[in-house]
Amino acid sequence: MASSNVIKGIHYKSRRPIEITVEEEKILAIKEVKNPNTDSLPTIAPGLVDLQINGYEGRDFNSHPLSKQLIKEASYALFKEGVTSYYPTIITNGDQEIKESAETITQACDEDELVAKTVAGIHLEGPFISPEDGPRGAHGQEYVKAPDWSLFKKWQAAANGNIKLLTLSPEWSNASEFIRQCENSGVKVSVGHTAATSQQIRSAVESGAVMSTHLGNGAHLMLPRHPNYIWEQLAQDELWNCCIADGFHLPESVLKVIFKVKKERAILVSDAVFLSGLEPGTYKTHIGGEVVLTEAGKLHLAENPDLLAGSVQMLQDGIKNLVDFGICTFAEAWDAASIHPARLMNLSVEKGLEEGAPADFVLLQDGQVNQTVKAGYTVFERC
Repeated sequence: MASSNVIKGIHYKSRRPIEITVEEEKILAIKEVKNPNTDSLPTIAPGLVDLQINGYEGRDFNSHPLSKQLIKEASYALFKEGVTSYYPTIITNGDQEIKESAETITQACDEDELVAKTVAGIHLEGPFISPEDGPRGAHGQEYVKAPDWSLFKKWQAAANGNIKLLTLSPEWSNASEFIRQCENSGVKVSVGHTAATSQQIRSAVESGAVMSTHLGNGAHLMLPRHPNYIWEQLAQDELWNCCIADGFHLPESVLKVIFKVKKERAILVSDAVFLSGLEPGTYKTHIGGEVVLTEAGKLHLAENPDLLAGSVQMLQDGIKNLVDFGICTFAEAWDAASIHPARLMNLSVEKGLEEGAPADFVLLQDGQVNQTVKAGYTVFERC
């Protein structure tokens, strides 16, 4: 697609036929088409925004050493999933490994303009999380520590300011002060992998925490009926709630409650690991050992099918599941994976399909992405 072009399709919300004129990376104009043949027109929807993705098609953002080429390849590969903005997620690790990973992602952006436009920022998930089994999840206990602003500033310097989202547990005594420092520096803080009390969560929100990371996961198997940290995060109106809707991490009932309570502050994330996009089979991983990826898209430990080894389904799968479960309309589910996260992170693509908005959108046919447009250019087209 050239820098100036006209695209016809069905608006994903209004279901009306429209014509989008794109010029210089922006949507110049949108107008309704009169008397079209709608049978052959694709659905047009905003590009997807993934706040939490750990890898794709065998490329692991937490491998060491991380290469710039891996980041570039993953960014381009994600276009076929309809993802036009994403936050590569670095998880709990050694201080030097985190620094080097943040530096490498930033260097990849510096070397490739399209990658720089696609990587909206880095999501640092840990190491300032709960040391307890359950809430800690698969994060290495030996690396978990209390929030350290001096250390974080070193990582941020290596990332040239590109760490935009930080997941932590507010159970640490200095968490509130650290959250305020993050907010003052423009970093969004999310509550996650936590065993915090209700009061600690309330204090975190008062200090500036704005999100919950994959609510309902990274938690104890058994909790007090009330109060507990899941109820408290649901009850905090200021918190946006992220959730994984792969059909395995959360039951339908929990997803239904999150979307009913949070409405436009409910966000879909993939939280996909590097095995996403690969064929079903048995794989060896550096976290979890031998794992099995089933035909249904479930990733579990080979020794115990009841223990998940991460998510491999992408945002499109989560959208389909929400619709199939009867929790959302297609447009509502799509917004939860595009407009909502963009709005939280103050991205210009939060405007979606509007005149003057960035020309980031996808064309869908028979439920799959046929074409992805990023910054006005076609970056993926199904053969």
